[in-house]
Amino acid sequence: MNHAQLTALGRALRLLGEHGDALTADTPDARLHEVKADLKRALDLLEESVAGAPPSTRCAEHPTGPVDESAPDLCLLCETRRRAARRAEFNGPAAQHPRTESAPSRYGTRGDRPQPQQRWLPELWNGQEWQLCGTPRRDRREAELYIAAQRRGSRPAMAYRLVHEFTDYEVLRVWVWGTPVRVDIEPMGNL
Repeated sequence: MNHAQLTALGRALRLLGEHGDALTADTPDARLHEVKADLKRALDLLEESVAGAPPSTRCAEHPTGPVDESAPDLCLLCETRRRAARRAEFNGPAAQHPRTESAPSRYGTRGDRPQPQQRWLPELWNGQEWQLCGTPRRDRREAELYIAAQRRGSRPAMAYRLVHEFTDYEVLRVWVWGTPVRVDIEPMGNL
């Protein structure tokens, strides 16, 4: 409500107060019609100055909150808080229960999953693609010794690589020995 509305409404209500003081049993009808017109003017001014919805509760904290008919101030939110306080008086503070899920997860929990295991995959370049050239090793040094022995062998490949892998098959690092070159598998260059 702005200052002009406040002033006009105050003037209209004071005028109604004067009308109320002047009322007697033998007040003429013309005077009652004047009171009625002043009353309508005051109601119209009041209607213009009210901006929000009427309060649904008698609660100062939640005037337009949800209603609980059994509460003294009709406020459901405050009544819920009061009921919880009364319950705590009789039952004591609520026990803190460990959090349990209502249904088990289809993927399990972190403790149920196996720990990731690393392995080292020795691979060789066959001229077309990388292929596994030995069994996966759990130890990097052992895998590097295996590749060194393959390179010293009678029929070494053009290039070797060592792939570091986890059980979830996320490749972390690749070491390459030699240079892979694409080789045409057809003799005489496919002529």
